[in-house]
Amino acid sequence: MKKIIFLFSFLGFISCKSFDQISQIETQKPIQNEYFTVAFGSCDDQKIKNELWPAIDENHPSVWIWGGDNVYSDTSDMHFLKNNYDIQKQDSDYLKFIKDKIVLGTWDDHDFGVNDGGAEYPFKRKSQQLLLDFLGTSKKAPERKRDGIYTAKTIVVDGNKVKIIVLDSRFFRTALTKATDSKKRFQPNKYGEGTVLGKAQWNWLKKELRNSDAQFNVIVSSIQFLSDKHGFEAWGNFPHEIEKLEQLIISTKAQGTFIISGDRHIATFSAKNVAKLAYPLIDFTSNGLTHTYTTFSGEENPYVKGAVIKDINFGLLKFDFKHNKVIMEIRGKQNKLLQEYVQIYPGK
Repeated sequence: MKKIIFLFSFLGFISCKSFDQISQIETQKPIQNEYFTVAFGSCDDQKIKNELWPAIDENHPSVWIWGGDNVYSDTSDMHFLKNNYDIQKQDSDYLKFIKDKIVLGTWDDHDFGVNDGGAEYPFKRKSQQLLLDFLGTSKKAPERKRDGIYTAKTIVVDGNKVKIIVLDSRFFRTALTKATDSKKRFQPNKYGEGTVLGKAQWNWLKKELRNSDAQFNVIVSSIQFLSDKHGFEAWGNFPHEIEKLEQLIISTKAQGTFIISGDRHIATFSAKNVAKLAYPLIDFTSNGLTHTYTTFSGEENPYVKGAVIKDINFGLLKFDFKHNKVIMEIRGKQNKLLQEYVQIYPGK
């Protein structure tokens, strides 16, 4: 039987060496149906009861990833922000859910502190520490001492590896350009103008992908990467940054790389055939956990696969190491399967 030893829990550590000081975690927890399972979600309003925790737990995920908007707290008052995190942390269903799981996460604008905000937000360093407190991050972790909450962990399951690369699309992101089209909020910046990740994070990401020996590399982005026509926040507001990440994935030859995202209050799969990449690049968007874009009636997305889901939902990643396959699922209340996408990746 496959098993996993967890060196990390939300409330503390069971090792003299902090989870955040190591980049690789060996696991020894029974794997259900031969899959190693990771769950993720975003857009969780602390004022609304999250009904999904028991349903998510039915899938026996070993890892939970917060995708951003983990609380709603647009504010310059850090005490107010802390109190909202405390409300989230006191949810008994959540505490039960994370008891035996690895918890990772990023932020988006509403837990960062300002709607659609980026590098200009003056309280970002204080806000950063509060997010890391919420995630249970060690005081000695690199994220505590540097700008930005980006991090990476490799999880080892019987010699197989999944690397989770968590990006920060807020701390360094330059200002957006307001759209001249009244039907949209933003439009792309002039080509080459501005950044999503900033120089230091780009250099770090290059090293993480180049040095990865994992069969699967999961890039966590709070905002959508592929869907870029809707006029809201997205990597598409910086088209040169999209090209940069695509070329980085190609040049580093990181195996089985795909993106998971949130922000939009809908769930959908997008897939793009990128020249010189041996497999489709997937962006799996899943949110929200407590509320969604119920009036959604459609939008342009040349890469969309299947229907767009408007129900509250969470995302599942089921890794099949034997067949080098990832089963991606959008699930909702009562653990109902709302949509599925399967991708088989080429072996080494």
